[in-house]
Amino acid sequence: MNLSCLQSAGSHGTQVKEVRLLPSGAREKARGLLLRRPATKESYLDSVGQQNLTQLSEFILMGVTRQPELQVPLFLVFLTIYTVTVVGNLGMILLTQVDSHLHTPMYFFIKHLALIDLGNSTVICPKMLVNFIVDQNVISYYACATQLAFFLMFIISEFFILSAMAYDRCSAICNPLLYNVIMSQRRCHVLVGIPYLYGSFQALLFTIKIFTLTFCGSNVINHFYCDDVPLILLLCSNAQEIEFLIILFSAFNLLSSLLVVLVSYTLILITIFRMHSAEGRRKAFSTCGSHLTVVVIFYGSLLFMYTQPKSAHSFDTDKIASVFYTLVIPMLNPLIYSLRNKEVKNAFHRVFKNPCKLCI
Repeated sequence: MNLSCLQSAGSHGTQVKEVRLLPSGAREKARGLLLRRPATKESYLDSVGQQNLTQLSEFILMGVTRQPELQVPLFLVFLTIYTVTVVGNLGMILLTQVDSHLHTPMYFFIKHLALIDLGNSTVICPKMLVNFIVDQNVISYYACATQLAFFLMFIISEFFILSAMAYDRCSAICNPLLYNVIMSQRRCHVLVGIPYLYGSFQALLFTIKIFTLTFCGSNVINHFYCDDVPLILLLCSNAQEIEFLIILFSAFNLLSSLLVVLVSYTLILITIFRMHSAEGRRKAFSTCGSHLTVVVIFYGSLLFMYTQPKSAHSFDTDKIASVFYTLVIPMLNPLIYSLRNKEVKNAFHRVFKNPCKLCI
């Protein structure tokens, strides 16, 4: 019996009855806790949190569903998704690395998008698959912190890699003669390096702030991986600062990256409509079609989650959206870029006609 149960019993006049049910040693400990009860709610939560903090070594993940009959079918579904994700993204990384025809700014960004998708999926999916086949979905304290940090780094980096890709497509269509000058090798590395550094900064900031605060009460996370919002609900320390930072940075990440994408595609559309050649328009649309598809799917799932009314918002809908942008989208991205792109198809055939390239 915990302290909160003893307090509840005392408020209803049954404190003595409850304490008598305990052994003599435990009875003295409970009586001592009641006599030392903090005067305020804040000090009470802090005292309970400090007691539980010393004992907290793991969390329990609720998973995607609680229904036992769905565990095996979902395990097979997500195993298939993860297998396709690994094969597709690794294939895209290797293909853009070994085929010289794909050593262009566009495929440089695609390679890093594939790397981010592979990392994001690998941080979450293997642990989730294990939880489908074990009785208790446990993750250690430090493994949870590590998972949160890498997840935040990859998902934040993806925002701005997609923005960089939109800028690249805008430069290619709006300024084709100056494209090689604008998208120099140095600028490409800067456009990729900044998202990684910025994502790492935010990942460390949120992870350190959350895991240096006090956890108390339940250690059950209502999610299938360690995310910042479900973890904040388990804090008994004052979490207003970290909540404000999460809202601030989340809004900035979404809106700023989306603004770059919208401005880029607005300029692309203006340029396309000014073209007199139907062939030129078709080629321009095909150039940015794959990226536009990826952007619509990625931002569509995020906007669905963020723009839900409070009455319809729940952790179940958050889980569905999270499954989509952490597992389904990383699987779809390499398929979109390979199935819709003749250059990738041609590179695939070239590599398999000359398998020695894979040894490079």
